[in-house]
Amino acid sequence: MAPAHEEHRLPMIDITRGFAVMGILLMNIIAFSMPEAAYINPNAWGGTSLADRLAWLVSFVAVDGKMRGLFSLLYGASMILLMDRAEMAGKNGQTYMVVRSFWLFVFGIAHYLLLWWGDILTLYALIGLVAMRFAGRAPLELVKLAFLTFAAQLALLIVLTVGIQQLGVSYYPLLIDKAAIHMEIALYKGSWAGIFAHKLADIWDWGFAGLLYMSLDTLGFMLLGMAMLKGGFLSGKWAREHYLGTARHCFLIGLPPMMALGIWVWASGFDPATTFAVVVTWSLPFRIPLTVGYAALILAFVAAGRGALLSRVEAAGRMALSNYLLCSVAMTALFYGWGMGLFASVPRAQVYLFVLPLWALMLVWSPLWLSRFAQGPAEWLWRGLTLGKPQKLSR
Repeated sequence: MAPAHEEHRLPMIDITRGFAVMGILLMNIIAFSMPEAAYINPNAWGGTSLADRLAWLVSFVAVDGKMRGLFSLLYGASMILLMDRAEMAGKNGQTYMVVRSFWLFVFGIAHYLLLWWGDILTLYALIGLVAMRFAGRAPLELVKLAFLTFAAQLALLIVLTVGIQQLGVSYYPLLIDKAAIHMEIALYKGSWAGIFAHKLADIWDWGFAGLLYMSLDTLGFMLLGMAMLKGGFLSGKWAREHYLGTARHCFLIGLPPMMALGIWVWASGFDPATTFAVVVTWSLPFRIPLTVGYAALILAFVAAGRGALLSRVEAAGRMALSNYLLCSVAMTALFYGWGMGLFASVPRAQVYLFVLPLWALMLVWSPLWLSRFAQGPAEWLWRGLTLGKPQKLSR
């Protein structure tokens, strides 16, 4: 007999989450291995060869923001499933989510301080508390609310971008100030204690920036994920042809303008103000259809039949939190000074080679672990803390 928490799982969501946790590493690898400014602008660090710039262009067009969008869609959908499960067990669904979000926030703060500055768990914990208030709305109403939040995020980003441009290049020290970049390199090539102290001192600025630049679109994707679950999209109830048609239309809407934006940045010589505006602000409207397009494409593959590879991806998705944290442990150990110290040493086009072994590890260890245990280690701990009592780990 399957454990109780497995009885209501949707394989389609787990498989999509598996692709998302693997795909997000394609962007996070830059933040793990290079100064923060290189995430936005290849001129900041990481090489300016044709291969390096092509690597930036492909990641900007195809990956940046889309995998986080996928995670957010799935987080919103999962909230409904978890609250429904809690209600079926005689608990208050919203109270359950509040406690669950509290512990996710604790995980996120620990992840930020102990491992990596790019944590997203704290944002999900906070925004999830807002999203759950709308879980009872009808699908169409959720879609309308989602696009209102997207519009609000875009308006906020436009105001910020215009304001920053009025300040001039002095606002872009990390993009143009090599001295600041070299200080960052020295920090991450240094000791774990030094990195910890820096992040502790920076925690309020870090948290505020995350809320300012990502909170509303994260909320929008969560609400959209709720609507997509209720409408049968994320639960696999659509026909394969409908998923393929949705993917085709979404890519036709999103890819051409994203490519045009990338070419505009390239043609500007990666001007700091232009690059910042495009990557942070003007790309937002087109990330939305591309995120939905990826979800539709993945679900079309699932509808065609689940082979051995998709079963492994499903296992990786069931252990998404464990795999997300595994990436942080492995990559900081590889690039930071307390580990192998490769930070700022590998060109952009070559750093993606480090992604492949970690993908392979996820696809191997996840099904092996789940063949013996009911949950991933981080998921088991999270569930036990949420329920306030130890949970059985072995099958």
